[in-house]
Amino acid sequence: MNKVFVSWSGGKDSSFAGYKAKVSGLKVCYLLNMVTEDGKISWTHGLPAELLQVQSKAMGVPLIQRRTTMNNYEAEFKETLRGLKQKGLSGGVFGDIDLDEHRQWVENVCREANMTPHLPLWMQKQERILSDFIAAGFEAIVVAAKADLFDEEWMGRKIDEGFIRDLDELRKTKDITPCGEAGEYHTFVIDGPIFGQRIEIQKTGKIMKEGYRFLEISGYKLKPK
Repeated sequence: MNKVFVSWSGGKDSSFAGYKAKVSGLKVCYLLNMVTEDGKISWTHGLPAELLQVQSKAMGVPLIQRRTTMNNYEAEFKETLRGLKQKGLSGGVFGDIDLDEHRQWVENVCREANMTPHLPLWMQKQERILSDFIAAGFEAIVVAAKADLFDEEWMGRKIDEGFIRDLDELRKTKDITPCGEAGEYHTFVIDGPIFGQRIEIQKTGKIMKEGYRFLEISGYKLKPK
């Protein structure tokens, strides 16, 4: 069985990609996440690093969080991959869907570490990805979104069929991809088939920063399933 890591953002696409990789027979050994120099914030979705640590505990999969600046991001990522290669991992799983520049970046960094990139969501219809994500039993909520595209009431919304219907309606007047592949919105997964425990959100707040709305999660606990 090939051992792999999942490039982890804490959101729906990396979670679903990791799930599909596992179903295909790959052994997910680590989650990999790059964080700011102070170790507090994830570079990918701007989430507190501790929330991703909670996901790791809920899944029972070790999380590697590598501190870096944005300028050193790629170099640190490659160095981390080389270390994982030495641990016997053969590849990495990525949740990219259809942005060619993202795929090229993934292929380049994996090539330099002599690893195989796996992109199980690549070129799938985004509407189908959302529906399949829900059908597989995942639960996720919206934790960040561009303020010029989404009103405040979208913060904290669950990704379900109602979300898809309302998003389809919004997309009639706003330039939004179904999965938010261009960074229009981000999610945080609280449960799913790869989770041994469920994350119960108990306290939240809403803030605005640099053109984005954020859901601040300040209270949570793990619950047995």
